[in-house]
Amino acid sequence: MPWKERTAVDEKKSFLIAWERQEQSFSSLCRYFGISRPTGYKWLERFEAEGERGLEEQSRAPLHQPKAMAEALRSRILALRAQHPTWGPKKLKKTLETAHPDMAWPARSTIGDLLRREGVARPRPARRRTLPHVDPLRHAEGPNDVWCADFKGWFLCANGQRCDPLTITDAYSRYLLRCRAVPKTDGEHVQAIFQAAFREFGLPGAIRTDNGPPFASPGLCGLSRLSVWWVRLGILPERIEPGCPEQNGRHERFHRTLKMETATPPGASLASQQRRFADFQREYNHVRPHEALGLRTPDSFYRRSIRTFPDRLPELVYPFSCTLRSVSAAGHISWINRQIYVSVLLENQLVALRQVEDGLFEVFFGPLLLGWMDEASATFCPVKAPPRSARRTRNAGALPPHPRDLPLAARV
Repeated sequence: MPWKERTAVDEKKSFLIAWERQEQSFSSLCRYFGISRPTGYKWLERFEAEGERGLEEQSRAPLHQPKAMAEALRSRILALRAQHPTWGPKKLKKTLETAHPDMAWPARSTIGDLLRREGVARPRPARRRTLPHVDPLRHAEGPNDVWCADFKGWFLCANGQRCDPLTITDAYSRYLLRCRAVPKTDGEHVQAIFQAAFREFGLPGAIRTDNGPPFASPGLCGLSRLSVWWVRLGILPERIEPGCPEQNGRHERFHRTLKMETATPPGASLASQQRRFADFQREYNHVRPHEALGLRTPDSFYRRSIRTFPDRLPELVYPFSCTLRSVSAAGHISWINRQIYVSVLLENQLVALRQVEDGLFEVFFGPLLLGWMDEASATFCPVKAPPRSARRTRNAGALPPHPRDLPLAARV
C-alpha cells in the first residue's frame, strides 16, 4: 500500500487526541511530539475556541500598519496616473511634490509597488544593451547651440488621412519647439515651419538632421535648398551618418514618447491629431518632468536665442584674402574667361576661393568647404574626392575668420 502523507494539521490532531486520553503528562506529550509547552497550550486554546479550523496556519501579517500609505495620498497618486498613463514613479513623485510641497509623499519604489498592485503598471522586460556610442551632442553646451529635426514616421488617422509630423527640439534643454503635421514633406512646406520657429525662438547655431530630403540631397556636400537657406542665416547644417540614428538618439527617443502619448491610437482626423500634438507640446515643455534634466521640465532650461530672424536674408561675409564669385543659374562660376561647374543648388549664391597651392583653390560656401578648383584643368573636385595635392595641404579645410571678428591687436 502507498505511504500515507501526514500534514501539520494531522500532527496537531494526533497531539490533541493523545492529550484527551490522559495517558501521559502534558510535558511528556510535548516532548514526544517535539514541541514546546507554550506551543502545546496555544493549540489547545485555539482548538477549544475555533474547533478544527483553529488548527490551520494563520497569517503573520500585522493587524495594524502605522506606516501604511494614507488613503488621501493613494487616491492622488492613482488620479495623476490616470491623467498620464505613461508616466512612471519618478515623474509622478516629482509632479506631486511640486504641486503639493507641504505633503510627505512616499518613496518612488512605494509608488511603483502601488501601481503594480492596482494593475496599472507592469514591469518592463529586461533587454540586452550594447556598448554606448560616443555622444555626438556633447558640444550642445547651452540652449540653441543645436536644434534636432526629423520626421516622425507617417501614419494614417482614423479617417484615412495621412499624417507626416515634423518635429524640432532643442538638444540641450529637450524643449519641443515644433510638432506639426505638414501637408507635403518638401522643402517649401518644411521651410515655412522652420521660418515660424525662427521668428518665435530665434536662430540656433546648428541644426542636426538625417540624410533624407528635404534636409539633404545627394548633391554637393549633401546640401539641399533648405540647408542652403540655413547657411545664409548663419546656421550650420549637421547630418548624422547614414544608418546611424543613435547619433541623434535624444530626438529618436522623443519620437517614441510622442507616439505613445498622441498616436496610440491615432486621432479621428488630421485636425484632431494636430490638436493632440499641441496639447502634448504644452505638457511636454511645462508639466512633464525629464529624467535627463534632473526631473525638471524643459522650459526651466530653455531660453530664447539672442540671434533674431532677419527681415532680409543677409549676405555671406568672407575674409579679405578670398576671391569671391557668384554662382550662375546653371551652377557655374566664372574664372579667367572659363565657366567651371559647381552646383545648381548654389544658384545666385556667393562662394569664396582661397589659394592653397599654385593653381589650386579651396571653394567655400559660408563655413562649408565644398571642394577644390584646379585652375590648370578648369575643373572643380567636390570634397568627397579631393586631389592628392589638396590632401597634403596642412591648412586645407578651414576658412580663417573675418578680420572684423578678430581682436583689434590681431587686425594690424
